[in-house]
Amino acid sequence: MYKDQQLYVAHSAEGPINIIGKMANRHGLIAGATGTGKTVTLQVLAETFSQAGVPCFMADMKGDLSGISQTGGLSKFIEKRCAEWGMDTASLKFEGCPVRFYDVFGQQGHPMRTTIERMGAVLLARLMDLNDTQTGVLTLTFRIAKDENLPLIDMKDLRLMLDYVAKNAKKYETTYGNVSSASVGAIQRALLALAEQGGETFFGEPSFDIFDLLQTEGGRGVMNILAADKLMLQPKLYSTFLMWLLTEIYDKMPEIGDMELPKMIFFFDEAHMLFKDTSKALTDKIEQIVRLIRSKGIGIYFISQSPSDLPEAILGQCGNRVQHALRAFTPKDQAAVKSAAQTFRPNPAFDTEREILELGTGEALVSFLDEKGAPSMVQRAKILFPLSQIGAITAEQRSAINSASRISGKYETVIDRESAFEQIVKQREAMEKEAAEAKAKEAEEKEAARKEKEKATSKSSRSSSKKKSLFATVLGTAVTYFAKTVATQLARNLTKKKR
Repeated sequence: MYKDQQLYVAHSAEGPINIIGKMANRHGLIAGATGTGKTVTLQVLAETFSQAGVPCFMADMKGDLSGISQTGGLSKFIEKRCAEWGMDTASLKFEGCPVRFYDVFGQQGHPMRTTIERMGAVLLARLMDLNDTQTGVLTLTFRIAKDENLPLIDMKDLRLMLDYVAKNAKKYETTYGNVSSASVGAIQRALLALAEQGGETFFGEPSFDIFDLLQTEGGRGVMNILAADKLMLQPKLYSTFLMWLLTEIYDKMPEIGDMELPKMIFFFDEAHMLFKDTSKALTDKIEQIVRLIRSKGIGIYFISQSPSDLPEAILGQCGNRVQHALRAFTPKDQAAVKSAAQTFRPNPAFDTEREILELGTGEALVSFLDEKGAPSMVQRAKILFPLSQIGAITAEQRSAINSASRISGKYETVIDRESAFEQIVKQREAMEKEAAEAKAKEAEEKEAARKEKEKATSKSSRSSSKKKSLFATVLGTAVTYFAKTVATQLARNLTKKKR
């Protein structure tokens, strides 16, 4: 609840508990066991930021958060809380928040796409569970595509680019390094598996513009809600997508330092998925983004069951904390409770570890940063109630919100412009045409040579025939003359004898 320029989110025995606006970008953590009220706490925080004019992004795992778009109402529970805190129910202004729904698969909201090249080789390799050698080949492929101006937009671009690199491996060996055909084959198989998970839908254009998340309507921050019920079935795709989104925001937002209110709040539900089976290099990258993105006015709030789900380096960046109840049924659970208690600044009024085990639904241990950026003493408190609806909305309500959205139609139609696939196909067609023309020319030259040879042979034969005919004629004439001469001579001799 944004009241008197304060981000009022909880109430303790000592009174209201507020998040200080200029400290809200110092990140936060909402932790607790299943059923302890984490989702309502997330809704209260997001609603409060929206009322203050701060847009938020959050993943909706079960559809529950969609109710933030609708007006809430007075209930006996709220009346009880108001009486307990000395609040006048007549002063409550129940209302929903401006909302835009998104869906990676484009079914329950505006599609969210990115291109292969914007995702990058490192995140894509993590998404496909590639080993170091395969990651190297993928990185090499991205570099060749960039150097040869072959845009990698969708999955068919990358598949053909890998085939192109493999078939020209000798050409690139000295400049870029060895290309293993086995690694290329493994990447191609991983791409097929990714396509089955929805990769064909996720990669493409128009690519999502992160500035569409930084919008206000009527002075209130827009709540950007990602439908994640289907996406959650593909944990790698879910965590990699959100990591890409954070990276995009980090890369494109300008440095602005601390402000009276943050530019945007990013809620990362099921945060443990981001760090599961993650290489040290990628974990270091995440830590770097979390550490530096606050200077761009972005606050990240992780939601998970236990603080131990986050690496210590990340946990150390979360200055604003809400800890709901934890259960301690096993030694591992007990260690998690103890670890969670140690992350708070102690309050001499109670045992923090014991309080974590005894918290009721909607109750939490709360510690926010003070004006100087130091953690405040932990307090046991009750989280405020939302002024918007708790629970999911109907499909008809969701459809109406999507249709009325300012960005309706911006991302719905897929664009398939000329990219690596089309350019490589053109190259191959040109090479095939050139080869065919060269072959045809060679055939023509052979045919011309054959005809010339035949012509020369024919001419030689005619010349020989003429020579033979002339010889025969001369010979015949000579024989005839000789015969006549002999006959004449014989006739003369016979005449002489008769005399």
